[in-house]
Amino acid sequence: MAMSLFDLPPIPDIPVLGEGEGYPVRRIFCVGRNYAAHAAEMGYEVDRESPFYFTKSPANMVLTGAATPYPGGTEDYHFEIELAVAMGAEVFQCTPEEGAAAVYGYCAALDMTRRDLQIRERTKLRPWSLGKDVEQSAVFAPITKAADFTPGAQRIWLDQNGETKQDSTLDLLVHKVPEIIAHLSTFYHLRPGDLIMTGTPENVGPVQPGDVLEAGVEGLSPISLTITEMA
Repeated sequence: MAMSLFDLPPIPDIPVLGEGEGYPVRRIFCVGRNYAAHAAEMGYEVDRESPFYFTKSPANMVLTGAATPYPGGTEDYHFEIELAVAMGAEVFQCTPEEGAAAVYGYCAALDMTRRDLQIRERTKLRPWSLGKDVEQSAVFAPITKAADFTPGAQRIWLDQNGETKQDSTLDLLVHKVPEIIAHLSTFYHLRPGDLIMTGTPENVGPVQPGDVLEAGVEGLSPISLTITEMA
């Protein structure tokens, strides 16, 4: 086997509560506009027929407690708190029940977004990659195993510099976790290492250097992020 020309930086494993080994990340799928109120604030009526997706690169993930620089190319960098689902078994073209049984665990996550670029590209009917797949923009808290957490009506929230900005409940997810997995599995063989970020509630908003975000999902480990000056 040929030697590599250079070494790639390692992708961090996500810690798992109660385990000495971390959860390695293979792919990150994200569900768009999965709370009706958030879809409305973005200028859309939520699509209740089927979810839609975008992706983030595992190379762009960091763990809770990170301090990340304000990214280049934007003047409108936004926070989004989400419930993330970690797959623990392979499924393809599965039922919702099979999808639920394949979940390894859950964690809180932040989908940081260059909103101005997302809207600009969306207006031109182009992909959202510049807005969504931003360096250090996928932030994850430790994973709680599925045996210890079942999504229901738990609170999902985000504070910016101590002021509550997002405050909702998981039962307002339009497409629930089992249905998301079943639908996504019609397009991909989902496997361990695949993460699904399930969408954010309303009241997303901009950050500035110096801001501290503290957020979470009731029953899961909280998440925090500090925004620093542009590097």
